[in-house]
Formats: sequence, structure tokens, C-alpha cells
Amino acid sequence: MNPFDSSLLDPVLETEHSTNAAQFDRRDFLRLLGGGLLVCLAPPAAISQESGRGGGGWSGHELPKDLSAWIHIDADSKVKVFTGKVEVGQNIRTSLAQQVAEELRVPFDSITMIMGDTDLVPWDMGTFGSRTTPTMGPQLRTMAAAARETLIEMAADRWHIDKAALTCDDCKIVDPKTARTISYGELTRGEKLVKTVSGEVHLTPPAQWKIAGTLVPKAEGRDFVTGKHKFPSDITRPGMMYGAVLRPDGFNATLSLIDTTGVGRIPGAKLVQDGDFIGVVAPDAYSAQKALAAIEARWKVPEQPSNQGLFEYLKNNPEPGADSAPQHVSGNVAEAFASADIKLDDQYTVEYIAHAPLEPRAAVAEWTDVHPSDESLSPHPANPEDDSRGPRSPGTPKVKLTVWTGTQRPFGVRDELMQAFHLSASQVRVIQPDMGSGYGGKHTGEAAIEAARLAKAVGKPVKVVWTRQDEFTWAYLRPAGLIEIRAGLKRDGTLVAWEYHNYNSGPAAMGTYYNVPNQLVQFHPSKSPLRQGSYRGLASTANHFARESHMDALAHAANMDPLEFRLKNLTDPRLRAVLQAAADKFGWAQAKSSPTCGNGIACGFDKGGYVATCAEVAIDPATKKIHIRRVVQAWECGAIVNPDGLKNQLTGAIVQGIGGALFERILFSNGKIENAHFVQYRVPRFSDTSQIEIVLLDRKDLPSAGAGETGLVGLAPAVGNAIFAATGSRPRSMPMAPDNS
Repeated sequence: MNPFDSSLLDPVLETEHSTNAAQFDRRDFLRLLGGGLLVCLAPPAAISQESGRGGGGWSGHELPKDLSAWIHIDADSKVKVFTGKVEVGQNIRTSLAQQVAEELRVPFDSITMIMGDTDLVPWDMGTFGSRTTPTMGPQLRTMAAAARETLIEMAADRWHIDKAALTCDDCKIVDPKTARTISYGELTRGEKLVKTVSGEVHLTPPAQWKIAGTLVPKAEGRDFVTGKHKFPSDITRPGMMYGAVLRPDGFNATLSLIDTTGVGRIPGAKLVQDGDFIGVVAPDAYSAQKALAAIEARWKVPEQPSNQGLFEYLKNNPEPGADSAPQHVSGNVAEAFASADIKLDDQYTVEYIAHAPLEPRAAVAEWTDVHPSDESLSPHPANPEDDSRGPRSPGTPKVKLTVWTGTQRPFGVRDELMQAFHLSASQVRVIQPDMGSGYGGKHTGEAAIEAARLAKAVGKPVKVVWTRQDEFTWAYLRPAGLIEIRAGLKRDGTLVAWEYHNYNSGPAAMGTYYNVPNQLVQFHPSKSPLRQGSYRGLASTANHFARESHMDALAHAANMDPLEFRLKNLTDPRLRAVLQAAADKFGWAQAKSSPTCGNGIACGFDKGGYVATCAEVAIDPATKKIHIRRVVQAWECGAIVNPDGLKNQLTGAIVQGIGGALFERILFSNGKIENAHFVQYRVPRFSDTSQIEIVLLDRKDLPSAGAGETGLVGLAPAVGNAIFAATGSRPRSMPMAPDNS
């Protein structure tokens, strides 16, 4: 078994990173220099962490036990399901609905998911960490099963028979003895199901699933294909204006001179200046950008670190309190190294990369007055085009702020808005229309706060959509990192010593799953020169790249096949199973590398998911250009809820992983991002994609785990190992081919 105790890392894994960039310190934002001021809204320092720390964690929040908080059955037997989880492309609207349909014994298309609306759904920490399937799935299954039992009890009471004699199917309770039926809607008459759910509820075993675990088409998929779906940047409100915010020329910049008179020359444009915040609003987006460009500003940007010397900087500039960073120690590492026959010591690096979502941050904010008697009413329905509020009553009006925005943490953004405007929870509503991807990059509510400030100033709804340059420059990044590994082997290839140090990139999946009796594993937080935070897979990608590259190097040092070497030092049966499945599908035993074509293998585990990846990489002998020809990935995450959605998740992770593995990196110097446009920042293209084969291992005997992140981690080390197999030169830095065009 794996001797690494992952519980040692739990406190840090929950918060992964402090968004620790000096340029985002609020004190710096408020500092006056030479009569100037800094005019960028500073987000709270730690809000981009996975746990939501800084924007509200679990403290003070308890999931409701009332059945009606989660499920409502209309008079026509249609089912509404309420969850604080949000849909960001991972297809959980489908998989969660499948699980409810399974337990409630209703057709899949009878279910409507109400997601991410803070006025309508139970509180939720956020959608991240591959936690939706293992946490929200069982929660909704439990509530659906409780609803099923409640409906059976209601029918039994009506018919005066034993509830054990009844069954349910297709939105109906059935009495098999008499063949009589009654629909769910007839029983509920559209009223709330009143029940407090406590104790054990019988759930359907995965082996008996009929809807969950099957190939169900994407819920509401037609709306996305036809363009009917409204993304955050598509939302409009009556009388809405468009906003833009003035931003500094660089990080830590101070404003030495500003002239805003040009704004008045743009028809309909208005200047909004509120302390350290300067923005404009106009009747249309083009006029807003034109008005922003009319502001003349001069900035003073101090000298700051750059890519050059970055990794030495990260190692030599520890975060305060770094001595308390998590570590794992077992055995005696020094003695084990002294007796090892083979020793290998290397370092690996990963650059900062951007989330690069298709849709940049976007928000629409609207302020309204709500009378006390209206507070139980939702001020706006989930459909932003429907402005019906119900009757108004006399009384003292109370302000209400409603924001439509793309975020993975609607309740976290609500907390940010409450803090920024000194409002109560009942005065703020955040609605998340399915957004154009996030990848861990939209935990914070900067655009929401900017839109709300502008809307409050002009008394009208305001939309703010960040430019691509805004997104690259002012959003947080996946952390850069330096990883140092020292390992020792016996002559027969048995691991005896393992020392591992990660500087800055994070502790996620940092511990080794190989059998090593003597270990020292430690994470060292650093002062990051750039704002950093959550990214799909967190630091798992960096740690898997380093560990699996080093394992490959150890296999070659021991003159062993890389698959054979891994299996020799691995007893976890689930990880061995995916390794063997990927190798068999790839044809590892028959695969031969050459100077123009290499084969690599890697495996990993994180967040309940087990993955193994094989890659075939072609190298042009003239240009040295690298092309990934073929990828085979085996995956096991317990009982599979939606096989098609799972394959899509894994395929998407592989494609996204190509960018970070080969060419994605942020270039920066002296407080400025130098490649803040897609023409400069290389992301995977159609020509970069390879033949992708997914092998799913469905373990119906095990609980379902999430699959949104861990599928990303095997691609980079498998490709790096394939490059070595072809060239004899081992890549130890991500990206491995930054100039690959």
C-alpha cells in the first residue's frame, strides 16, 4: 500500500494557493504617490483558492435537510431539482439529473435542473475539485430516494394499504395487486413535499441502475447547438448600459497624471470615479471602449521580476509561514540513499499559464428597490428577459442587487458583493447562466463588482465584459513551480529512497503512490511575482509531470522497461489495472521507438480517479517539431454515471493538456504580461490534436468519483517520456517545446 499519508496535506489541499501577488495587495492599491491614485479594483487576497477561503467556506453553513429545498414536483409530475453546483461545460446538468431520475423513477426528460441561483438553491461552496459527482451526486440521490419513499407513503395512506406493497415507475405509484396507479402530480398537487430527511435512505445500487450509468444525450444540448442558450456575455436588461474600467499599465503601478475630459466628447458616455475606481458607461460596448480610450493616464510602474531567473526567485523567496508547509517523512532517507545502488537527482519546472477561457469574465448588474413585503419574492426570475415581480405593497424600500455572471462560486461571489457594498445576504442575488468555460479560473467576482459599482453610480443596469487583454493580465494564473527530486534504487530496480521538494506550484497529488519505505516529501510556498490561483487539476499536473518523468528516468537507469519498472514498485490494484489497460490498448509490448517516433507511458491518481496514459510522438528530423500522433488513456473512477460525458471530459482534458505540455506559458517582465493576446499566447489548434482512444473501467462496486480534473495529468509526462525515448534527451520543463509552431 502507499505509505504516503495524504491527510497530512488536507489543510493545504483545501486551499491550494494563496493568491499571493504583491501587485494585488490592497494597501498598494490605496497608496497615494505624487497626488496620483491607483485605479484598479483589488480583489480580496485569497478568494481564488479552491476552498473559497476569503469568500466563505463551510463555516456557518449547513446543508438543509428539508426535502423541498432540493426537489419540487409540479402538478403535471414534472420535477425541478435545485443545486448550487453550476454547469461550466463538464455536463453535470446531465449526470446529476440522471441520478435523480434513477432514484425517483421518472423519465430523464421530466427533470429540470435549477443551478447556481443564490435566491433559489441551497448554499454551496462552489463547483471545483471534482467534487460534484462524489458529493452532490449522493446528496441529490438521497433526496430523490426520500421523495420516492414519501410519495409511496402518501399513496399508501390514500389507499389504506401497506406501503411495502407499492412500487413506482414513470412518475406514478403502482399497486401491483390491483393495477391501479396515481401520478406524482396528483399526490403533490404542485405543493411542497414536507419532510425532513435524516437517517439512512435506501439508494439504488449501481449494478441496478437503468438511467444512471447509461448514454444519455446532453441535457438542453439543442440550445447550445442552435445558439439559443444565453451565456453571461449575452444577457441584456431593459435600459442596460455598457461599462469599461480603467486599468494600470502594469502591476503595482501608481497613477501620476490623469485627464478625463475626453469622456464627455463621446455621445452618451459617463465617467464614474469612486476613490481608487475609475470607469465609464455608455449606450453600447463600442462607445464604452472609445470613452475609456479617451482617458489620458500616465503611470509609474516599478521594476519587478520577469521570466528570467523565475525559478531561483521562487526557491529563494519563501512565503511567510513556509516552515509550517505540509511534509511527509517516513523511514530514514539519508541512510537509504547511502546504501542505494542507483541514485538520480534532478529538477523540473513549470511556467505560469493562463486559463484562456473562450468567454472572458462577464457580468450584468442591476439595482432595484424591494419593499419589505416583497422580500419573500424573487426579485427577478431565472429568465432575465422576464421582469415580472408580482404586486408591490406600501412600505420602506430595501435595495436589492442582482448580478448575472460566469462563476464557479455563485455564493462566494455573493459574499464578495455583500462585503463590497455592505449588504445582507437577502439583498444580493447572483445568477450563473452556463458560462463559456472556467477551468478553475473564475472563482472570483471582479467583473461582478465592477458592473455593480458602475450600475450603482448611473442608476441603470450595466454590463461589463473583460477584454482578452484584461483576462490575460488581471485574472489569476496557474502557478509556476520548481520541483526537486532525489531517488535511490537497489540494483534490481526496487525503490528505497525518495526525496521531493515542490516550490510554489502546490501540494496537490504531491505524494508518491509508489512503494518507497524511506521518504521526505515537502511543499514550500513562495512569494509569487504574479497573481496565482486555482487551475484545472491544481498542482497535480506539475507533480505528475515531475514524478512520472523521474520514474521514467529511473527505469532507464535500472535498464528496465518503464511499464515493468512501475509495476514492480506499485501494489495499488486500481492503479495497476489502469496501467495494464492503457498498455494493452496501446500495444505497449510491441511498440518500438526510433529517432523520429517515440512512445511514452505515465500513470497517476488524484481526487478518487485513477489514470494511465500512453503517447506516441513524432519528431521531424529537420525542424525538430513535435507532433503527438496518438494518445491512449485508461480511466477508473468507481461507478460511471454518464459514460459519454466521461469520455468527453477525458478527451477535452487531453486536448487542453497539449497546450500546457508543449507550448503554453506566460511571458512577463517589469510588471507587464508580454503575450496578452491569442496571437501571442499559443493554445492547442486542430492541427495539434491527435488520435485519442479512451478506455473506461467501470467499477460498479465502488462509489463514483469526479472526472473533471485528473484526466489532465497523464498527458505531459507520457509525451515527455516519449520524446526521451525518441531523442535520448529528457524534457524537464513545461512547456517542453515553447517554440513549436
